[in-house]
Formats: sequence, C-alpha cells, structure tokens
Amino acid sequence: MEKKRGNFSGGLGFVLAAASSAVGLGNLWRFPYLAAQYGGGIFILVYLILAVTFGFALLSAEIAIGRKTGLSPILAYEKLNKKFKFLGYLATLVPIIIIPYYCVIGGWVTKYVTIYAQGLVHPAAQDSYFSDFIGDPISPLIFFLIFMIISAFVIMLGVEKGIEKISKLLMPMLLLLTIGISVYTLTLPNSLEGVAYYLVPDFSKFSILTVAAALGQLFFSMSIAMGIMITYGSYTKKEVNLTKSVNQIEIFDTSVALLAGLMVVPAVYVFSGEAGLSTGGPGLMFMTLPKVFEKMPAGNIIALLFFILVFFAAITSAISVMEAIVSSLMDKFKIGRKLSCVIVIGICLLMGIPSSLGNGLWANIKILGMDFLTFFDYVSNSVLMPIVALCTCILVGWVIKPKTLTKEITRNGEKFEREKLFNVMIKYVAPICLLIILISYTLAQFGIIKM
Repeated sequence: MEKKRGNFSGGLGFVLAAASSAVGLGNLWRFPYLAAQYGGGIFILVYLILAVTFGFALLSAEIAIGRKTGLSPILAYEKLNKKFKFLGYLATLVPIIIIPYYCVIGGWVTKYVTIYAQGLVHPAAQDSYFSDFIGDPISPLIFFLIFMIISAFVIMLGVEKGIEKISKLLMPMLLLLTIGISVYTLTLPNSLEGVAYYLVPDFSKFSILTVAAALGQLFFSMSIAMGIMITYGSYTKKEVNLTKSVNQIEIFDTSVALLAGLMVVPAVYVFSGEAGLSTGGPGLMFMTLPKVFEKMPAGNIIALLFFILVFFAAITSAISVMEAIVSSLMDKFKIGRKLSCVIVIGICLLMGIPSSLGNGLWANIKILGMDFLTFFDYVSNSVLMPIVALCTCILVGWVIKPKTLTKEITRNGEKFEREKLFNVMIKYVAPICLLIILISYTLAQFGIIKM
C-alpha cells in the first residue's frame, strides 16, 4: 500500500498528463466525421463556443473537486456532500465500462500499426480486410491483450514515473505528428476543396442535433464525467495555477481536434468525395482511410505515421481511464497500486473479451439490439456520462455553491477571469445542455430521431 498519495511534479506535468488524456481516439476519428456530418464549419463553430463555455466550466469544476478533496471520484463527491455519495460510484462506473472496449479498439489500432510497418498498404485497403480481422476469434484478442498490458504497465509505474513521464514523451510527439500529417494533407492536389468543405459553415445543416453532437463530443475530447479529471486534480500540487492549467488543456485539446479534422477530412474528400466522409466510427478509420492511403503519394509511410499517432493518442487516454479506476480502488479499499492494477486487468478481460468476440463468434448475441461493444459504449457515453455531469452541476451549482470551488481555483491569489461565466454555466446553462444530450441520445437510440 502506498504511504503517500502520488503527485505530478508540477504544473507542466499535470497539463501534459491531462491533455494526453483528453487527446484520444475521440479527437482523431470521432471529431472529423462529426464535423463532416454536421456541416463542417458550423459544427466547428458550435463546438468552439461550447468548449470555452460548457467544457471550460465542467473541466474547471472536476479538477477543482479533485484538488480540493485530494481524493479519487469514488470518495471525493461524498467528502463534498454525503448525500452525493452515489455520484462517486456512478463516476467510477463510467471508466470501468469504458476501459475494456477502449482496449479492444486500441488493439485494432495496434494491429494497423503492424500492418503498415510491414508495408501492406494494398491488402489493408480491401473492402473485407477490417471485417475479416475483427471477425477472427483469435487475432483481435491478441492485440487487445498487447494494448491492455502496455497501458497497465505504465499505471503500475505510478503517477510521476509512469503517467507523467509517458505523457511528457508522447504528447509533444503526438502534436508534431498531427501538424506534420496535416501539412502534408494540404499539399495534396485539390486539397483546398476538402479544406473548404471542412471549414466553411453549412447553415442549412444546423439544428439542435448539431448542438447535441458537439456537446457529446466534448465528453470525449475533454475527458469530462469519467472521473479522470477529478483523479488528476487530486494529484495536482496546491501551488499549481489551476486557471492557467485549464486554459492550456483547452488549447491543447481543441488544437489537436481541429488539426485532426484538417488531417483527415480534406484527404478523404479528395480521394473518396463527400460519400467517403459519411462513414462514421471505426468505418472511417479502418475502412475508408486505408483506401485513401492506398491512392495517396507515399501512402504507406503516411499511413504508418498516422496509425502511430493514433496509437499514442489511444494509449495515453487508456492510461488515464485506467488510472481513474486504480485510484478509486486504492482510496476505497486501502490497497496497493499493483493489486489495483491486477483487479483492473481482470475487469478488462471480463468485459473486453465479449466486446471483441461480439464482432465474430458472439455476433448473434445482442443486448437491446446492440453487440457488446456498442452496448457498453451507449451505456457509458450516452447515459452515464451525461447523468454524472448533470449531477455534478447540481451539486456544485445548488448544493455546495460555486464559491466553494472558485476559492480552490484562486487559492494562490490568481485571478479567475471567467468566474461569472463559470457560475452561470454550472447553475443554469450546462444542466439544460446535458438534458438536451440525454433526451436526444435516448430518442435517437429508439429510432425516433436520427443523430
């Protein structure tokens, strides 16, 4: 058992770790296809407005809760108000559901790194390649295990020697790769047409669903309502400037999301047209993009660099999701980091194996019409995360009052320039937005509306 709670070495370590958590698969494949689907520039405009208001408020609140209590989410909410003890369990349940299937998808990314490392650009572009791979009972499980073990190994090393060290190494590399591939994409013939499609607003596509989609993306982009930012906040030293740190995390996260779109959308548009952009989720990354890489000059090298980039993003996010669970186990049951990691590995195996086999051997087994992976994704992202965020707003806005957290944010005398915005967002605007998400996702799930 650890005698002393782990800490980041300072502000830079915290910012890079938090930014690494935020920059994950959601930024690199979910953001580009949502931007394309919801009108390009208009989606980006809505997203940016929400990021500096809604995202800022919840991100600040969670980090402040973590640092103020010095606890992981399973105990932090209870310390603030005993009636909200249930919220700690809900917040901890989110990463428990997410990490198994996230490791499955991380395994897919790992597989594609090996494919392009072998120069297999043509086989990867075939229509059936991805479906044959995920339908195989053995190969996806092997790559799932590889990805999971790498993530768990970093967690076992601890906060400063593991999480912070790997974040300081991978985050700059991730940023450089993103910029490099984005610049290369802009040199492709007719790429400006794709850039215009990505950036020029199509106001005819604006609707309440555009707002709901952008809000949903914020959860992925900023690691909100997963217990991660509370956990990382609890590892942050008291002298760290939280206002400055939150601003830096926002800039990192939003920049990578925008660059990811610039990296993917123009390239797909040039080689596959608007139809290629309509493919969402795994289809865009593992089916459409390989076809683009096959046609692209130096496609195999760009594909290898791209999937290395995605692997870095996936591994840093997986580490943060896993750490949220490990930290809660350590706090709640007073057990050591290694034993907590072993328990998390057990959870990953228990839920990750069905998530992998749900595309092959167990494809006929459905829960509410969904395969295992889709079901776990729906429960965590469309149900639990909005509920956790909504309850957090109620707790902060109406029970303990925003002033409780603003005192923590300004404890070192720094100015909290967006304090009025924070108060309004937490008390009024964010709860309404979260209700919109919950209602929209529920109606979409039952086919009443189309997301």
